[in-house]
Order: sequence, then structure tokens, then C-alpha cells
Amino acid sequence: MKVVHSPLHRRHQGGLELHRAELVPSFECPERADYIRDALAEAGHAFVEPRRYDPGVLLGVHEAGLVDFLRTAYARWQAEGRGGSMLPSGFPARGLRRDRVPEGINGAMGYYAFDAGSPIVEGTWEAAFAAAQCALTAAELVAEGERAAYALCRPPGHHAARGSYGGYCYLNHAALAVQRLRDRGIGRVALVDVDYHHGNGSQDIFWERSDVLFVSIHGTPDTEYPYFLGYADERGAGAGEGFTLNLPLPRGTGWDGYAQALDVALQAVSDFDAGALVVSLGVDTYEGDPISAFRLDAGCFPMIGARLAALGLPTVLVQEGGYAVAEIGTNVAGVLGAFK
Repeated sequence: MKVVHSPLHRRHQGGLELHRAELVPSFECPERADYIRDALAEAGHAFVEPRRYDPGVLLGVHEAGLVDFLRTAYARWQAEGRGGSMLPSGFPARGLRRDRVPEGINGAMGYYAFDAGSPIVEGTWEAAFAAAQCALTAAELVAEGERAAYALCRPPGHHAARGSYGGYCYLNHAALAVQRLRDRGIGRVALVDVDYHHGNGSQDIFWERSDVLFVSIHGTPDTEYPYFLGYADERGAGAGEGFTLNLPLPRGTGWDGYAQALDVALQAVSDFDAGALVVSLGVDTYEGDPISAFRLDAGCFPMIGARLAALGLPTVLVQEGGYAVAEIGTNVAGVLGAFK
């Protein structure tokens, strides 16, 4: 399988996040991509560089205000004599105005962010845009006839919504891949999110669309991040009603429960009659993940890959989470191996 990867992911590093009332180094670190790259090289996958795209392509799934904020945020921060990590200190919660963006960088950051765990550092925009180009390139490869292609994206993307960022995610790479496939003439595209955390950003982007089926298997938002989306009664709206399927599972879910949910998800894809599949590939469902709580061992990931591959669809796999760093490469390789 062709692996699209950019070394520019390393421009996003050194950030701090607010985790359980403490400022700690971000769990989302450059070593994640390094371990994946090494494991895939050992498995014999072919690496290609991302193609270059104009930032305007991002407007297919994101609001212009978010894109402009992310592109200019750190320079504005520096203009005020600051450095290090950017983290917001306030958000437009219930009872506060959400109809205007504050002029100052602190207020603007709180307007566009939805958590204090997604630091912006000097190289964040460069890394995030490079990751977006990886996903777009993988989609192009599949549109051009590849059976499957994998975008080694870092930072991840599935929490980034049309107009907000969070959950370590700044641009929604999987959504960009979906839109690129649609633009290349594939009529219906299924997006299956197997990350431990709900893909709230992807759901937001495709909420009112009937040409994209969004399916997510994740830890229940009753106890798991991002908390405020991902319940089973969320089914889409307007033209998109019935084209969102959430399969929340409790903490401690093992293979038996997970496999049942995966079968439901993949049956929905078959019923949708999709022309292509995009997978938000998080491997933080692994039992050793430090910020997740499913109980899948390393042997489960080849089985997940086999079920996805059995759909027989042209497939773009886009890297999302996975924070058991030493094991992440093995687990990603386990999924991708089924597509050879």
C-alpha cells in the first residue's frame, strides 16, 4: 500500500495541554508518527510525498474564519511578545455571545477552540496543512485507481469541525479526503471512524448531507471525551437525516462487544451502497492506551483491517489517534496489512 507522509509533522511539537487539572506535555507527540513510519517501512509499504494544494481546498469542509485563524494565530501571538504554547482561557458557553469573533487573539482563540488540550505552537499550521495534503493525496491515489492508500497524518483531524478545533485536531483530514473523492466523481462515500473518541468534527461537517454516510464506534460520551456529541440518537438532520450512525460503547469494552458494533457499522456501509470508503483510523482502542479505556489487544487490529477490507471498496485510511506510542506502529501495520 502507498503511504503518504510528510516530515513537516515535526513542526508541531513542544506543546502543553490541560489534562485533569494539570498542564502536561501533549500526549500527541512526534514520536507517534515515527513509530508508525518505521513499522510500515519494515512491513514493505511504499512511501510517497504529498502533492501540493492551495489552502483554498480547505474551504470545502471548513469555514474561512477557522482557516484564517489557524493560519495567522501564532504570528498574532508573537506580535504580542509571547511564545511557547497557545491555549485558550475562555469559551463562548451557554449564556455568552457566539455571533461575533473577538478582535484580540485570546478571545479569538477561545471562540475557535473547544478545549484547552490542543496547543498551537509556531509550527502547528505548517504541520496541520501538510497533514491535510497527505489526506488529499491519498484520496487522489484512490480516485486514480489504487485499491487503498494510507495518509500518515499528524496532528490528527477528526475532532476539527467546520468552524472549530480541539482534541489535538486543527483541520479535518478525513473529511477533506471524503470531499476530494466526491469532487472526483464518486457519488456516495462512507466515512467510518474507529478511533476511541467520537469524531464530532466529521459529524458536524456531514450532518446535513445525504451523499456521505458517517459512522462512528467510540467510547460513550457519558464518560468519554468529547462528551457533548456521539450519542446514539444523533442521526443527522435535513437531507442528512439517517446518514449519521453512532455506536457508543462503555469503558472496558473488549473484542466481542467491539466486533458486534463493527459488524453493525459495516452493514450500514453496505446498505448505503457507497462507491468508496474513508476510515478515520484511530488505534487508541488498544488496551494499553493512556487516555482511552477499551480492551483490544494487538491481535484485534488485523481483524479490524480484515473486516474493513472485506467491503471491497476503494479505501482511504487516515491516521487519527493512538497514544500508546511504542505500540502504535504495530497496531497500524496490523490494520493496513489486510489491504495488501
